[in-house]
Amino acid sequence: MTNLEVKTKLSEKEVRDRLKSYFGEGGLGLEIKNDSSDDCLTFEGGGGFVKATICAADGKTSVELQTQEWDIQVREFASRLP
Repeated sequence: MTNLEVKTKLSEKEVRDRLKSYFGEGGLGLEIKNDSSDDCLTFEGGGGFVKATICAADGKTSVELQTQEWDIQVREFASRLP
């Protein structure tokens, strides 16, 4: 299991859109299991999961990522955030 936190200049909405595009349909094809709040998204598939918690902090957006089985993809996603 991997836990990773990154900060970005993107808005919370932009981060959510990028997460859905990268991990969801049209991307890696993981199923969105939790999209009920503005600050949390959970994807499942391939025997693992990706959980993202998003919050604004000090003029930036903090993204906490937790994963099992999708470590490489989570690190790649995080590295692409400006």
